[in-house]
Amino acid sequence: MGAQLVRRKPIADLVADSGQGQGGSLRRSLGLWQLTMLSVGATLGTGIFVVLGEAVPLAGPGVALAFVIAGVTALLSALSYAELAGMIPVAGSSYSYAYATMGELAAWVCGWCLMLEYGVSVAAVAVGWGQYVNELLHLVAGVSLPESLSSPPGDGGILNVPAAVVVVLAMVALLGGARESARINTAMVLIKTATLVLFCALAFTAVQDGNYSPLLPLGMGGVSAAAGKLFFSYIGFDAASTAGSEARDPQRDLPRAIMLSLVLVTVLYCLVALAAVGAMHWTLFEGTEAALSKVLGGTTGSILLSAGAIVAVASVVLTVLYGQTRILFSMSRDGLVPPLFSRVDERTGVPRANTLLVSGFIAVLSAVVPLGELADATSIGTLFAFALVNLAVVVLRRRNPELPRSFRAPLVPLVPLLGVLSCCYLMLSLGAATWVAFGVWMLAGLLIYFAYGRRRSSLSD
Repeated sequence: MGAQLVRRKPIADLVADSGQGQGGSLRRSLGLWQLTMLSVGATLGTGIFVVLGEAVPLAGPGVALAFVIAGVTALLSALSYAELAGMIPVAGSSYSYAYATMGELAAWVCGWCLMLEYGVSVAAVAVGWGQYVNELLHLVAGVSLPESLSSPPGDGGILNVPAAVVVVLAMVALLGGARESARINTAMVLIKTATLVLFCALAFTAVQDGNYSPLLPLGMGGVSAAAGKLFFSYIGFDAASTAGSEARDPQRDLPRAIMLSLVLVTVLYCLVALAAVGAMHWTLFEGTEAALSKVLGGTTGSILLSAGAIVAVASVVLTVLYGQTRILFSMSRDGLVPPLFSRVDERTGVPRANTLLVSGFIAVLSAVVPLGELADATSIGTLFAFALVNLAVVVLRRRNPELPRSFRAPLVPLVPLLGVLSCCYLMLSLGAATWVAFGVWMLAGLLIYFAYGRRRSSLSD
């Protein structure tokens, strides 16, 4: 049994099987531009439009520092992702990297964390989308959706209907095919980038000197806690790596898309955070999930921002939902989850049943669970998966130094080990309730693996 847990899938087999599903295969149709926009689409918007209202009360005016800490942590892991994405250009992302380096059990644990990371983050962002829909309705028409239909039970409502609706809309786009959904995402990314630039232009004209003092009212402990919450805003580059089986030239384009998107997103996050806390005192951010709209008040700019936020958050839902379905596709191809998830529609080249089932589950989740709990659960799953990716780079450098690498992370093993340590640091900043939820999730995953995946693994043959 011990040998089964550490059996590895050769890199050559992972690449050969890439995109091959039940009844068809994924289509290679995405270039560097689409991959970069996919990564930006999955990242840009989540932390700024949705979670900023929860991070500022923890970090105060120093929230930009929290973004920097989270961004540096993401960069350390992104360097490792870029190296592995060029070596193992498949749909499974860090799940596949762990399978090639640390064995089947580690791969399952990583894949299970990715399900938490992707599925729950889609639900978390969808919850925030509903808040901006309400904000736009209030600004334009002076009306709002009834709380019973726009908030989950834990926040005083019955169902968050807008959150479920945006997941269903993303599902419809994905069912049309990877190329078609990439075009929709690119248009939405351009709109939300323009929206954030407009926000900065307006907010910086309203900056008041006193709003930046004291810079760290709750000390570095508050900044660290905010960084832990904000880290899930940086999972977009991981979404790019899930497109490895649908990229035209993955060895060249995936590493470039990962690094380009991370730099762009971090710069925009920091600029918007500085503008926001400069224009509105940090104590006024408490309890709002449409923070940027509140910063601008009831002006025309606020209306445009809310409309842009609706597009921005929908883009995150679309791209992260895409990543979730592709990771499940890879796990199904390897036999660890039912074959239904790797069945490909011959006409569209899309794992249709996979997309329908995942979207339905996430739509229900987003309708009934509050935002804060979802964001923290996503962060801890992301950090754990990123730590495993950093370790995978060190293992492959020692075990297979001769393999060609289109991108090489610098200063190995120092940089990957710093990535591991930074991920652990942010994990420790999260609350006890998040750790309990993570422990329960991991226990459930191990039970599923030993009851199903271990016996049905393709390596058992």
